[in-house]
Amino acid sequence: MPAHSILQISDLHLKQHPGETMLGIDTEYYFHRVLDYAFEATPKIDLILVTGDLTQDPCLGNYQRIEQVLQSYGLPCICLPGNHDDDALMQVTLNMGQVSCNKQTFLGNWQIIALNSRIPGKPGGRLEKKELQFLEDCLRAYPDRYTLIAVHHHCQTIASPWLDAMMIENAEEFLDLLHCYPMVRAVTCGHIHQVMDKRIGSIRVFSAPSTCFQFEPKSQEFSVMDTAPGYRMIQLHQDGGLKTDVFRLPEALSGLQLKADPY
Repeated sequence: MPAHSILQISDLHLKQHPGETMLGIDTEYYFHRVLDYAFEATPKIDLILVTGDLTQDPCLGNYQRIEQVLQSYGLPCICLPGNHDDDALMQVTLNMGQVSCNKQTFLGNWQIIALNSRIPGKPGGRLEKKELQFLEDCLRAYPDRYTLIAVHHHCQTIASPWLDAMMIENAEEFLDLLHCYPMVRAVTCGHIHQVMDKRIGSIRVFSAPSTCFQFEPKSQEFSVMDTAPGYRMIQLHQDGGLKTDVFRLPEALSGLQLKADPY
């Protein structure tokens, strides 16, 4: 049986109006560019997964524009919030047709659990008690399903102090819970604007690059690079196997301006 194919994009950072820039970058242009490139390169995609920071300045308009673009592909799409997002606006604008904020989705004998790590008004992440309870309820209810967990903030340090200060505060509690359920195969995230791929015991932990600017790996403080935007493809196999790769646009960012930390 063929694998289920997931396109993960993250950290779009759309501004309120089309054409507005962030750090000199037209983030909305690159959102479109990355999606176009991904679908040209991969003819079979079963699901789009958007792991947070869809906007930089959340408003009805930019969420509606995102929804229209995602809807146009005619595929199921799951959106979860990041620290720059507005949960209430996402629930209003990103819950129609094929686009949703569903927290549990089934693909064959897999389940995808989307968690909210956002702390309102703060850049860092935390999984509140209700999120952890929801997670455990899903794992208990479907013990025979392989599981991929998606969340915005990272749960493992990446040797970048300014970003690690924003990781999930209760990451140890989160990972301890996951290790109790052997069908959990992987955790994927956004937020760090760079590629991470690690193993914590039997669980693979990885991230997607941003669809706009990238942060410099192992940087001590805020630092961006003109590395090309990209996306992650995830293949979920019937036997519980998981394969994943990161792909980038063939060109580097154009117009990047090294300014102060936008967080």
